[in-house]
Amino acid sequence: MRETAGSGGPLGPGVGASADGRGLILRRRRRWMRYGAGVLGVAVLGVGVAGWVVYAKLDGNITPDDAAAAELERYARERPTSLVKDAQNILLIGSDSRSGNGNRKYGRDSGTERSDTTILLHLAAGRRSATAVSLPRDLMVDVPGCLRPDGKRTAPMFAMFNYAFQNGGSACTIRTVEKLTGVRIDHHVVVDFSGFKDMVDAVDGVEVCLKEPIDDKDAKLRLPAGRVTLDGEQALGYVRARKSLGNGSDTDRMDRQQRFLGALVNKVQSNDVLLNPVKLYPLLDAATSSLTTDPDLASLRGLYELVRGLRNIPTENVQFLTVPRESYVYNANRDQLVEPEAEKLFERLRTDAPVVVSQEIPTKPSAAESGDYGPFLSRAVGPAASGAVSPSPPAPTFRGNTAAEDGCG
Repeated sequence: MRETAGSGGPLGPGVGASADGRGLILRRRRRWMRYGAGVLGVAVLGVGVAGWVVYAKLDGNITPDDAAAAELERYARERPTSLVKDAQNILLIGSDSRSGNGNRKYGRDSGTERSDTTILLHLAAGRRSATAVSLPRDLMVDVPGCLRPDGKRTAPMFAMFNYAFQNGGSACTIRTVEKLTGVRIDHHVVVDFSGFKDMVDAVDGVEVCLKEPIDDKDAKLRLPAGRVTLDGEQALGYVRARKSLGNGSDTDRMDRQQRFLGALVNKVQSNDVLLNPVKLYPLLDAATSSLTTDPDLASLRGLYELVRGLRNIPTENVQFLTVPRESYVYNANRDQLVEPEAEKLFERLRTDAPVVVSQEIPTKPSAAESGDYGPFLSRAVGPAASGAVSPSPPAPTFRGNTAAEDGCG
């Protein structure tokens, strides 16, 4: 008997009859696969476009400092050379400009822009540590002749450090710092009031510890003693206040800025901001919108290359200090470097040698620090006739703090 499609077959009833059904099912599956692949493709394309839009926005936020690059190129021969491969030095400049959105409420725009805060940030080779050195704005220094915004050139002068930025912007400040320290500046970043405030708000505020309550009308601050989380506006007032907080000195203000920056580093690392796109985007948007940098840093790629190794630096290896300074001999309201301590610090930065900081510096040097190695030398290396090499003197200790130290301690 001839088998028909509907009568069953040798494999059992209905098997032959299901062949067309299986073909239909397969065709439907292929259609769904093509449809699913199309939807997935559209989704991937959408994510890609959205990612490109975000990248383009953040990338376009950063302002390249082309004028400074041209001016530095003009004086390339006089600039110091980098001594250690992979170590980098970045000059961070806080501008007191009142121009631009969000800055006018901090004072009248006089057309004169000064450096309110300047920090030399040294990133060690291998990114084993980061050392931030504050340079007082009232420090008396040799400022070279610089190109003014109006196209004229100033004569070299001996003046307060912040005159460099006022007269010749970031290029003049970089040349002044390089002349002062012998440290080659690889990159620079300028941030204004509004940008600083927005970055603090982007991480939902920063916690600080106040030993006494603050009631400062000029800074518009009224805060209780103890642990307080500062929003952007409060943080700006806190780091800028001078006359009503502490002893009223610029040194005390720089100490406060350093502790705040340490707390900010702690906040970013503890909240995994650098690893969380949802948290990272607001910070990047706030940061890039307020930055003016050298052309090599004026892109997300440039910034990423700079900061990608920073997230692995332990907070105890993120250090803050002020360059050794004292009152200027001819004007107590100005500063001058303390030597040879300042040169010791600059030499360690130039050669990428470790820098040690402590909140308490002994008033009397130890035997090792004074050059008397005595028993230590004989125990460590034995008799001189053995041919052993004497150990190097211990690294000098500078007054400062690390990001790991709690201001409430």
